[in-house]
Amino acid sequence: MAVPVVNPSLNPVSETVETRSTTTRPRRRPTRADVLAIGAYVLLGVVVCLNYWADVNNRVSSHLPTDHSWFEWLFAHGAYSVQHLENPLFTARQNAPDGVNMMANTSLLGVTLPLAPLTMLLGPQVVYALYLGGALAATAGTSYWMLSRHLVRSRAAAFVGGAFLGFAPGIVHHANGQPNFVSNFLLPLIVVRVFRLVEPGRWRRNGLVLGLLVAYQIFINEEMLLLTALACLVVVIAYAAMRPRVAWARAGTFAAGLGVGGGVALLLTAYPIWFQFNGPQSYRGLQGGVFHSWGEDVVAFVTFPRDTIAGDEAVEATIGMTEQNTWFGWPLVLLSVVALALLVRRSLVARILAVLVVVFSVAALGPEIRFNGELTGIAGPWSYIPADLPLVEMMMPTRLTLVTTAALGVLLALAWDAVARSHRPPVPAPRARLRWQHVVGYAAITLALLPLLPRPLPAEPVDAPPDFITSGAWRPYVPDGRTLVPVPIPSNVHGLSTLRWSALTGHEFPIPAGYFIGPNEDGEGVFGAPNRPTSTLIYQTMDAGELPEISDENRQQAVADLRFWRASVVVLGAHPREPVLRELLTALLGEPQRVDDVWLWDVRDRV
Repeated sequence: MAVPVVNPSLNPVSETVETRSTTTRPRRRPTRADVLAIGAYVLLGVVVCLNYWADVNNRVSSHLPTDHSWFEWLFAHGAYSVQHLENPLFTARQNAPDGVNMMANTSLLGVTLPLAPLTMLLGPQVVYALYLGGALAATAGTSYWMLSRHLVRSRAAAFVGGAFLGFAPGIVHHANGQPNFVSNFLLPLIVVRVFRLVEPGRWRRNGLVLGLLVAYQIFINEEMLLLTALACLVVVIAYAAMRPRVAWARAGTFAAGLGVGGGVALLLTAYPIWFQFNGPQSYRGLQGGVFHSWGEDVVAFVTFPRDTIAGDEAVEATIGMTEQNTWFGWPLVLLSVVALALLVRRSLVARILAVLVVVFSVAALGPEIRFNGELTGIAGPWSYIPADLPLVEMMMPTRLTLVTTAALGVLLALAWDAVARSHRPPVPAPRARLRWQHVVGYAAITLALLPLLPRPLPAEPVDAPPDFITSGAWRPYVPDGRTLVPVPIPSNVHGLSTLRWSALTGHEFPIPAGYFIGPNEDGEGVFGAPNRPTSTLIYQTMDAGELPEISDENRQQAVADLRFWRASVVVLGAHPREPVLRELLTALLGEPQRVDDVWLWDVRDRV
């Protein structure tokens, strides 16, 4: 995610350490330094995903294996939608027969649809790993472009800032199964275009380009777009307070361009957004406002993240491991405080960055202050916000610190550029003093960032799908309009491997339930499909590891559930609980047949 600061030739928001010319800078062509920077980002993206490539077809994230499998499924969804010319905003290939509203879920349609031909060629596992590393590198690359073309003169400064924006601890941590949160390559472009809206005579073109970028970002990650919009709003307010006359003089042009951008984005996304909130399987908020309480731990700001060379998994037992959106380590926090203290007097950009850091760091603390994993009883800022407030109910407070992360990335570039400029002071200074400042400045930034170098993401093996599935031997058993019921039935807790059956066969057969967010009976969003009695019985048997007493009512209910799912066959492959699951299904449905490497119950004549 990128912070809105651009060239003073484009708008007055960015005043750097030194006074710079207000004439338009000539367009800079790519140089060898640019190529080296992008190459380094690509190499770093490969390193982060290295453990997946050891066995790309049978490895998933150790941290979020279910999310990893969900995104593999999404790449297959994009390919299926293109191949069959189906509406990508909805699918009936999961949660049959009700289906899943893809706009109401994290669907990454802006990526999975364009990459559909590659998914058809290579498969969703390979494309997932390729895209994950590529998205990290692309975000760093567009951030580098923003910084080098619109903020700093030193390419090294832009490289450092771009690397942090693309591979910051919070971003890399989200790469554990959540590629939508590393797909931030459009955000620097959006930020630059927002603040180019003030260019006299060009507000129509700038507004049009902004609208196109925003519309596309909606199909990648709406939450990161919202965070970027909030960051831009804070910057505009802060700038207006610091430079009221200039802000007022340019307000009309800015508003006109913003209106054009908003109109274009709305025109292009009106139907998908309507579908998201009013289409089939849409929902209103999440049951219980489950995200509302997830605030950032105060200690997390100075903690080294797990997926870096200085990280330690043990600390997760105290602070937690689900979200590591800050985890900057104490050297970077100390450096940031010192850099802001030195730069705020001379740089308007630094003052605005300070506002962003304070506002979003405090706002991210959630409804109750948490310190080293313990709730303190001290009310946080979100305690004053109703948990059921529209839009707010879907936000996770801790993720607001991703704006803090972006602000620190820009600050690092600004600090490095300031050190580089110390070679060319406006007044003569002793050479020894300049050399000392130069060495200390570069060393401080380098030492603060070295502990945060990312390590390869942890990966774990996942059961390969049965040959019965991958060979297509299932085809004679599943006619059109019927489903294949894999056991365990996929959910947000169980059935990770069976969810992948659908993805790795290109969604050729629909499955019941699954891993998604959909409505409950009250229209509130819940994770996964409401359990049917038979799926509940399967999960309970798995957890207990022994066969419960089966009644005629259980058998009748199983038939009713299979009829609801429009089942054709029930399939049980290799599984740690395979013996007890086979006993359970045999007690419910009768003796199975062994077909290839699975147990199969043909229920077409019963439902």
